[in-house]
Formats: sequence, C-alpha cells, structure tokens
Amino acid sequence: MLCKSLEFRNAVGQKIKIIDIPVLEKNNRFYFMIQVRLQLFISIFYTKPQPKSCYSFREYLKRKMSWPDFKELYRILEFRHNA
Repeated sequence: MLCKSLEFRNAVGQKIKIIDIPVLEKNNRFYFMIQVRLQLFISIFYTKPQPKSCYSFREYLKRKMSWPDFKELYRILEFRHNA
C-alpha cells in the first residue's frame, strides 16, 4: 500500500502534518469514503490551534471504519524482488 502525507498551515499559522494517507485508484470502492473522511479530518485542524503538529490518518480511520473494511484497505501487498 502506498501512502502519502500532507503538510499545511492552519488558519492560526501552525504547521500541521497528516501522514499515512492511502493512495487509491478512482475505481476503488473506498476512494470516495477516503476523500470525504480526509476532508473532515483536515477541517478539524484547520480552524483551531492544536497540541500536536503531526497526526496519523491511519489511526483516525482505525477508529472510524469497521475493522474488516480497515483491514482490506490497508492490506499489505507483497512486491516481487522488492520492486
């Protein structure tokens, strides 16, 4: 699973970093749900100062999604010859 990170400054000027964002194809059944959840997650941090500066989207999804869906989303794909 490929993951990306997002770094931005909120309205207060604090630098926020969100890590472990899954990269999905548009035809994936989780694509829309992840996009909506990510927008909601970002909106939490955008207006208020936060105690931390780095947050894991994966941990957020672990709390918000059903466990079978979470396991399927973050299943580890084995690559041949470390490619």
